[in-house]
Amino acid sequence: MSTQPSPIQYLDKAMNGLHDIGLLPDETGEEAPVIALLNQITDLDEERVVAITRTLSQASLFNDVVREQVQAMDIGTRYEDIVDAFDSIRDDSRKMVEQIGDGKLDTFERISNVWMKVTRGDIASRFDKIKDAYLGVTDATQDQIQREQKILDAYQDFRGALKQSEVMSLEVLEKATAKLDAAKEGVNAAMKTVEGFQGDDAVERARQEMARDEAVRELQNEEKRYQIAKDLSDNLTISYNTSEVVMARLLQTTNAKERVYSQAVSFFSTNEVVLTALSASFTGMFGLHESTQTVEAMKEGVSRSLEDLAEIGGKVQEAAVKAGYGPTVRADAVKKLVDSVVTWQSRSRELIEEMRVQSTANAEEIRVAVEEGKRKLARLAKDGKGLAVSVE
Repeated sequence: MSTQPSPIQYLDKAMNGLHDIGLLPDETGEEAPVIALLNQITDLDEERVVAITRTLSQASLFNDVVREQVQAMDIGTRYEDIVDAFDSIRDDSRKMVEQIGDGKLDTFERISNVWMKVTRGDIASRFDKIKDAYLGVTDATQDQIQREQKILDAYQDFRGALKQSEVMSLEVLEKATAKLDAAKEGVNAAMKTVEGFQGDDAVERARQEMARDEAVRELQNEEKRYQIAKDLSDNLTISYNTSEVVMARLLQTTNAKERVYSQAVSFFSTNEVVLTALSASFTGMFGLHESTQTVEAMKEGVSRSLEDLAEIGGKVQEAAVKAGYGPTVRADAVKKLVDSVVTWQSRSRELIEEMRVQSTANAEEIRVAVEEGKRKLARLAKDGKGLAVSVE
């Protein structure tokens, strides 16, 4: 027949499990209040009470470590970064295609694109961030699952110690009940003795009354110790059974997390090529659009140039033929020059005759004017009113 492990064996195994993963502090801190309480019932069954005391004294430390390690795992926020990154990639891609659609970028659009790259990065870098966030979450989840499993295994052993302590507390309660019943019998016997006393010996009566009072005091002490033992066994029973339900939910959570982790690893391992293809496709889409617009611009430019060449080239060539094969000096220009020469020759003769007449008249007019002046000066000189003027 196999021997059931003692609470101490269960407890040592649980604490060693925490020690192996570096979660057990070197110092246990202050003494648990339950130790002072259990010291009051040690004489009922010292071995069992000591085992129960050690289990409960470590309960607070163990539960603090378990709660801290299980609840300190944050895997519920980084998925938002992945969602935001995918949204920004789609929105920015659509916006950039719309910008290039009119064939040009204005100043505001250029500033907007620079700001986008500074604040959010280019498309390829954002796909890299998605990958890094995804891998970061899966790595953290793997570590959490491993630590949780070790903690849960240690907790199972601790619950074994808790159950064994419950069994021992019930055994201690049996002894406390027996001592309480014995104390009650002692009080009944002492009361009967006092009530049945018939003598006149005051000393003897006092002794019997004192024995009764001591029996009552002993009953009160046993009643107190019985209640401590009863509270202990009741609460250990409640604790064990309640933690059974809570532990089942915690195991469900851990199993679900492990399933999600397995799915995440499988999904990324098989679909990383899709993420890479998306990055290449979104990045290449901008190059394709630019190349398409460049070809269209070249085709449109060549076509319009040919049209302009057809229109302007015909006019230039027509003018060139006219210049190369047409007359050099126009006849009308020569005729105009001849007419001008003939007209001038005829006019010049008329002008010469006219000017000759005017010249003769002008000379005569000058001579008359001068002679008239001389005569006036001569008369003035004769009258002594002027200087004599020598006239040759």
